[in-house]
This record gives sequence, C-alpha cells and structure tokens, in this order.
Amino acid sequence: MFKKETYINRRQQLAKDVDKGILLFIGNSESPMNYPDNTYRYRQDSTFNYFFGLIHPDLAAIIDVESGDEVVYGDDYTIDHIVWMGNQPSIKERAETCGVEKTATTAQLVKDLQKAQAAGRPIHFLPIYRGDSKIKLFEYIGVKPSEIPEKHSLEFVKAVIKQRNYKTAEEVVEIDKACDITVDMHLAAMRFTKPGMLEAQVAAEVEKIALAHDGCVSFPVIATINGQTLHNHYHGNTIQDGQMFLLDAGAETTSAYSGDMSSTYPVGKTFTTRQKEIYQVALNSHEAAIAMLKPGVPFKEVYYESAREVLRGMKELGFVKGDVHEAAAAGAHAMFFPCGLGHMMGMDVHDMEDLGEQYVGYDNEAKSTQFGPKSLRLGRKLEPGFVLTIEPGIYFIPQLIDLWKKERRFEEFLNYDKINEYRDFGGCRNEEDFLITQDGYQLLGKPLPKTIVDVENERLKAF
Repeated sequence: MFKKETYINRRQQLAKDVDKGILLFIGNSESPMNYPDNTYRYRQDSTFNYFFGLIHPDLAAIIDVESGDEVVYGDDYTIDHIVWMGNQPSIKERAETCGVEKTATTAQLVKDLQKAQAAGRPIHFLPIYRGDSKIKLFEYIGVKPSEIPEKHSLEFVKAVIKQRNYKTAEEVVEIDKACDITVDMHLAAMRFTKPGMLEAQVAAEVEKIALAHDGCVSFPVIATINGQTLHNHYHGNTIQDGQMFLLDAGAETTSAYSGDMSSTYPVGKTFTTRQKEIYQVALNSHEAAIAMLKPGVPFKEVYYESAREVLRGMKELGFVKGDVHEAAAAGAHAMFFPCGLGHMMGMDVHDMEDLGEQYVGYDNEAKSTQFGPKSLRLGRKLEPGFVLTIEPGIYFIPQLIDLWKKERRFEEFLNYDKINEYRDFGGCRNEEDFLITQDGYQLLGKPLPKTIVDVENERLKAF
C-alpha cells in the first residue's frame, strides 16, 4: 500500500473528472472453490485497490462528486470470524490508512444509495465482471445484470482510465519489482527443465518463485511444448529432447502490480537448426518493435512493422513470397502471427481490460476486424507513463494451415507446401515489459536471456 496521500490525490482528481452524482465502488468478495469456507486466493478489484488501497473482502465505497464526501462501507468481524481469522483492523482503522474518515455498515450503504436515487441523483458504476458483484449491484440500486452493459457509466470509465493508464514513479517501482521476480521465474525454468519431466513440474518450479516473494502469479502459468496454442494451460505432457518449451508467466506483488514475460528454449541443451531459424525471425521481430517505442508513435504501426519483419524472415526461409508490405496489409502474416503484439500492463496483467479495450488501448478509435489485427489489444499513440508488453511470436497451427489452404487464402503470399512441412513445429515467442518515457522507453525488470547464445548458455546450467 502506498502512503495515504496517494489515494487521497487519486480520489480528488477522479471527483474533478466526473460532472456530478455518486461514484460507487464495489470491492470483491471471497470466491468459493467448492463450498463457502474453501476459497480461492483473495484478489481485490483493481480499481477499488487503486483508489482506496484496501485489500480486504466485502468492502464498498462511494465518492460524492458534489459534496466531496467519501465513505468506506463494510462490516467488522465478530468473535465468530476472529476465532478463525484472528484479530483484524476495524473498517474505520482500514479506511484511515487511505485517508477516508467516514465509514458505515453495508446495510447503511443500501440506505444511502436509495436516498440518492430518490433524490434523482446519478449513481455511477463501472462495468462488472464478477457474478457476486452483479448481484450486489442489483441489491443496492436495482440494476439487473443484463442491464449493466447499457447502464454503466462511460464518464466514470474514462475518468478512471485517465489516471490508471499513466503510471507514476511509485507504481513503476512496484511494476519493476514484479518484473524482477518474473525474470527469476523464467531463469528458474531454464535452469530446471530436463527431458523426461512433466510440463507440470516446470510450472510448479516457476510458481514457487512468485510464492516465495510473498506474492502470486499474475495469471495462470503457460508452460508447454505446444506453444502454437496461445493460451495453453494444460501441463500433462512429458517433455522430450528435440522439443521447444514455451513459458509465459508473470509475478504479482503484494500490492497487486504485475509482470508478464515469455521465453522459449530447447528442452535439450541446444536448439535444432530449424528451431534456431524460426526463433531468430521471431526475435528479430521483437527487437524491431522495441526499437520503435517512443511517445507519439501509434502502437498499431509498431505492430505492423513487427508483422512485416516476420514476413521478411519467413520469406528468406521460403515460407512467404511476394511483397511483404502487401502481405501484411492483406493479413497474410496472421498465418504465423495471429495474435496482437502487446497490451497495457499494471495492476492487471491486461490492464483495465474490464473497463473496455476500446477505451484503454484505442482511445475509442475503431479497431480492425481482420483476423490477426483484431486481436491487437493496444493500438493508440504511445505516451509517457504507459507500461506495455512486446510479445511477437511465430506459430504453426495445423488447423489454421489446413483451413487457409483449403480456402486457397493468400496463395499469392504463402507457400503452403513449405508451411505444411512445419505443421508439427509448435510456436515460439519472447515477451518483455516496457515503460514509455519522455523520449523513448525503459525495460522493466532485469534483462531476460533471449538471444540464441544466451538462452543455450542458461540451458547448460540444467545439465
């Protein structure tokens, strides 16, 4: 948690950016795995955390835009809670740590909101992503879950994004910490993985690093020999020499800031020749994207340059033909690179995705509907304070190869005979995290091995 002045200043700015009414914040509750007392690890709603810093279940809060009143609502633990949970700070004591003087019970929240409704005052709320919070909203102000997409406050959304998109120095310190731990997670995997292991053993080695820093993973670990499946959370394969291993993992600190990185390395001591060739093309695309990072550059231009770099390299290897600029404009690169290049990152590993990608990553500009580019989560001009990932990759997806070949799609650009020879290749990517500065960029976290030589040197430590 930051000093209380940080949260006071954030809330004051938020109140200035909304015209009138009540801003309603609904904190997260515990989420049961299979029965009420057996819960998943608790995670506070990020926007609630950002403006109040209170990581505790079943809280809510309001800001009265006109009067400036701020109230944190919640119920103190009874002795029945304390015998299981230990003595805990009162709601009032918690609220004082973030500079809020007024507190009240959850029952009082309902009365206060109904009073505001009766007076005709607007009650602003954000898009809601959890079922129990949707039920709370209905109980508080009578908005049905099906009505939330239409009735949530776009003014509130934009006011939150206006602050959270620009990371302050104290936030960068936390994100840098998360990224350092994230690098350690990847190094641990590179130095641990051996032929004959289950993917699950590597995933466990990675996750324990995050836990050992009193944190957790920022998203479910992707640890797989099937890198062509972009979000592959299956860990049941036995890994063998000659295969490549793709790890996508990040740490989340106790303050809930995230890291997100990917690495690809051989299961054995070295890459095979064809693995080196494809890996180097992906790495060249990665470096080309990084070189373009600076304020004022539209990120979708960075994406298309990374896509053209993939096409250039794949053309040299015989997978692609024709003009690479025309191929990228048509979308032919999506055969190998069907996803986006990167996304905003902060408290959420995909920062504020719950508030609407079109506002966070596009500043309400229209997104592409083309296969490949439509998955780009960030397209707007870069600005100082943005934190984002760079993560191009090359993937051979058999189902996509078969579909496009059958449709004769992009035959003028794609050599399907050559592509089909690599249908069992899998996939590879590198991913790093960056802060956009006043005149360029800053790598967050320690450098992660990514050249072929550096990766193979790390792999030797496992044997």
